[in-house]
Amino acid sequence: MQDEIRNIRNQGLGQIIAVNSKEELEELRIYYLGRSGLLAKFTKNISKAPPNERKQVGVMINETKQALEDALGNKLQEFGNTQEEWADLTVPGIPPVYGSLHLLTQAINEISEIFEHIGFTRKRYPEVEWDWYAFESLNFPKEHPARDNWETFWIDAKPSEKYGPMLLTPHTSNGQVREMLRKQKPPIRMINISKTYRRQSDASHYPMFHQFEGLVVDKGITLSNLKGTIEYLVHQYFGEDRTVRLRPHNFPFTEPSFEIDISCDICKGKGCKVCKEGWLELAGAGMVHPNVLRAGNIDPSEYSGFAFGAGVERFLMMKPGLKIPDLRLLYSTDLRYLKQF
Repeated sequence: MQDEIRNIRNQGLGQIIAVNSKEELEELRIYYLGRSGLLAKFTKNISKAPPNERKQVGVMINETKQALEDALGNKLQEFGNTQEEWADLTVPGIPPVYGSLHLLTQAINEISEIFEHIGFTRKRYPEVEWDWYAFESLNFPKEHPARDNWETFWIDAKPSEKYGPMLLTPHTSNGQVREMLRKQKPPIRMINISKTYRRQSDASHYPMFHQFEGLVVDKGITLSNLKGTIEYLVHQYFGEDRTVRLRPHNFPFTEPSFEIDISCDICKGKGCKVCKEGWLELAGAGMVHPNVLRAGNIDPSEYSGFAFGAGVERFLMMKPGLKIPDLRLLYSTDLRYLKQF
């Protein structure tokens, strides 16, 4: 029986190789592997083989079946598309998947364009910074809480003899003195948008986030220039119906200093559970401190200026219609969320 099975295998493989059509190939499949095919008959007659050969006969039947199936499959692939197979080439193909700019990139581009229309030039300054540019030149006292290890990411590197230790910049204000020194002489009208780093993480804070910093220095700059610039930004980004107010505050690098609030778009300034009193905190701002002007080699008796800073993520979360409940969602890798924008 083993010799017969071996002969069937060799015969079947030879016939499959020589076949010239799919129809003939199908006939061979039925002849050898069908329910009533040759191999099926040998399977039924295994019990008639001598007891000491039955196991080997079964193995040979399975191996022959597998060899014939492989040969049939390979031969079928060789035929490929024939004249009988037809495809409509006018049917539209599957369109490719298009990506889009991230929501934060869209916000940065929009903010940049708003300031470009009123003469601001966008700059970008280091994210890995020296203490002098991030704190010392901005009039921060040595004991200020922002300079301790629980607020700022300090870098384990050799400090500079001139500029002090190295850190990840906690705000885009580091660009203020750098821009003054670069420009050397006013007028200055700069917007600095970059990543910043702080030891904070919750629904409205993230260790890495984006800020934009505005700086204007020239002769005769007053608070009215600051307020007019902020109102223009708010109306362009949030809508003409939003109201701006300046609330007295304290920042080391500005004097006087203010927190900028805008009216809540939900209650229109009447007060609700989101804003409490009708106002939402938006940014910090003020007139550039004379010590900061001096650090930038600018005479405060001749020139004045204003500066403001805000988080891009905060602007984005406050934009009407988006309803982003948690800042950390902006850094999600879930495409189901990102594709909404």
